[in-house]
This record gives sequence, structure tokens and C-alpha cells, in this order.
Amino acid sequence: MRERLLTPRSVALHAVVVLGALVMLFPFVWAVVTSISPGSGLSATPQLIPEDPSLAAYSQLFADLPFGRVVVNSLALAIAATAAQVVTSAMAAYGFSRLPFRGSGVVFALYLVTMMIPFQVLIVPLFVEMKWLGLIDTYLGALLPSIASGFGVFLLRQAVNQVPRELDEAATIDGAGHLRIFAQVVLPNIRPAIATLTVFGFMSSWNAFLWPLIILRSPELQTLPVALQTLQGQYTTQWDVVMAGSVVSILPMLALYVFAQKYVVQGVASSGLK
Repeated sequence: MRERLLTPRSVALHAVVVLGALVMLFPFVWAVVTSISPGSGLSATPQLIPEDPSLAAYSQLFADLPFGRVVVNSLALAIAATAAQVVTSAMAAYGFSRLPFRGSGVVFALYLVTMMIPFQVLIVPLFVEMKWLGLIDTYLGALLPSIASGFGVFLLRQAVNQVPRELDEAATIDGAGHLRIFAQVVLPNIRPAIATLTVFGFMSSWNAFLWPLIILRSPELQTLPVALQTLQGQYTTQWDVVMAGSVVSILPMLALYVFAQKYVVQGVASSGLK
């Protein structure tokens, strides 16, 4: 096996990659260090190795606030929104790719246009709609705007287009209908794209701030981003408690991405995204 030669270009390239990784990783490391440093503040001298590490900030976080309920709220909404997006996007993608109809290109273009509209523009009409439906301050009201995703339809449609149609024809000869082809032929072949959408959808719902802030009024219904904002206002100088909340909010997304990293790379590559 031929060994790779170290050239100045490769050394410089690796140095840039390592430097970029350190820059991206430093805020998370700083948050963890601050969370286990009692009484630390942003104006203190930076210390990557705390002198007297303690988990007191995490204990205070869960003891003084209903933080466990907040985490459960965010987790439940994120899982429900992600599952709904995957189901609706997969079905719409199959329809656009395998069941063409007159004007399907126009309808698909309208789906793509929704990706260009800032969510802030939709806040007022969405709030009026939820008020008319009686869903203010309910989990369903927080969930409904996120059950469909234009990005998800685009991503999965690109993946479905990569599945050979010969597989559909072979399944049809065996007596399979569209539902069976969708469930047993198409879905297994687009698992990387589904994993990619799962990660993106979960991150989007988990980090959502504006809509939960507007639609959810009761403290026991708050999601994690909203609670973190309240936490920062309550503990203005106790940055160890604030950073403890930030670390807790990062861990689920980090675990999900580490688990699905391979599929995310395959999904982005197969869908043609850059």
C-alpha cells in the first residue's frame, strides 16, 4: 500500500482544518467549563481548567426551576414535529416523483417558494388562525405550523428520483400497489435522506424560539429556548447556571448528530445539495 507523502500543501490544509475545528469547538468547551465553575462570570479571567469544579449549577437548575418539565416539553414537541415532517415530506416526495399530474411542476415550485418566506412574516396570520381554532397556549398550536416542510419535500423528492424505476416496475409485476412500493421499495432506499431530514427537523424544532414564545403562555408549557431566555434574565450574574442550561440544551442535538452523521453525509451527497 502506497504511503501518502506529506507535502507543504497537505500540512497547511490539515492545519487549517484543525484550527477551524478548534474555533467551532471552543464555545461548547467554554460553556461546559463555565457550568462547572461555581460563581464564574463572563468578566472573569478565562480558565479552561476550573480550580474547584462542581455540579452545583446543574443541581440548582433543576431544583429552583421546573427545568425537567421544560426539557420534556421541548423533547416531545421536537419528536412529534420531526416525525410529522418525515411522514408528510416522504409521502409528498413520492407523489411528486412517482405520480406526476398536470401542474405538478407548478405545485412543487410553490413548495420551494415557501422556503424563501421568512417565518416572521407568517407570525400574525398564524396567530390569528390558532386563535380562531382555539389552540392558543396548547401543544397542538405550537406543533401545527411545523408538521410540513418545503425543504423536506425537496430533499426527499431528490432522493426518490435517485431510486431506479425498474424496482417499481418489478414490484408492480409482483402485484404491489403504490402503498407497498412506497413502504417496501422507496423508503428503504432513501434512508440516508430521511436521516438527514430527521436531524435538520429535530434541530429546527428544538431551537425554535419565536413561535413557542408567542403561542405558549403558561410557564409549565414553555420550551427550552424560551426557558433559557427567562433563565438568563433571572440569573443575570450566575453565568454558571445559565451555561448549565445551555449545555443541557446542546446534548440531545449532539447525540442525534453523532448517531446519524454517516447517514447525513450520504443523504446530502445523494440529494445533490451543496
